[in-house]
Amino acid sequence: MARAIAGVGASLAIVLALTACGSPPGAAPSASAPSATATATATATADPTPAVEVPVAAATPSPARRPVPPVRVVAASIDVDVPVVPVGVEAGGFMELPADPAIGGWYRFGADPAASDGNVVISAHVDSPAYPIGPFSRLRDLPVGDVVEVTDAAGDMRKYAVESVTYYPKAELPVDDLFARSGARSLVLITCGGEFDSRTGRYADNVVAIATPIT
Repeated sequence: MARAIAGVGASLAIVLALTACGSPPGAAPSASAPSATATATATATADPTPAVEVPVAAATPSPARRPVPPVRVVAASIDVDVPVVPVGVEAGGFMELPADPAIGGWYRFGADPAASDGNVVISAHVDSPAYPIGPFSRLRDLPVGDVVEVTDAAGDMRKYAVESVTYYPKAELPVDDLFARSGARSLVLITCGGEFDSRTGRYADNVVAIATPIT
């Protein structure tokens, strides 16, 4: 990402919804992602110059706690065990994602696993013309009630219970909830799904899994 984020902006999630999980126009995905339905929530954040601005309260904070990034996410029931790297925002305002679908991207301007509130957002491509279909392609099959484990750079592992898995048309993604940096702690996992449009190189939907802390 090009610059450090000073506040929260809805544009990031919008960008994620519209562009994060596509292949180049005309390129067929390595595998199609089936459609489904469920229930969930979502929220977004942005760069210093977000496409959509949101108010940021002025303040003189005390020295901030240094975030401890997640380095691994495991959902054993769907055979997901992937490394996670910090990502930010590209110069064009788009959320960065690792090119390899087998690597997750943690949104480093949001909450980290040790934060007392806010959402830990981890996203990955569903597939790519240059790589096999990724583990997050199975996110749609994650059962409600199952456990997801997140390990951070300090070696601490936290468990989350899945509350919902939802398909959202990209234009209807509830961006202001997914990337929230305040409120109840949650883990938000995002990828793409639904029908693939070879003309635009994009999937129609986002698949969003939301989980709440167990420990």
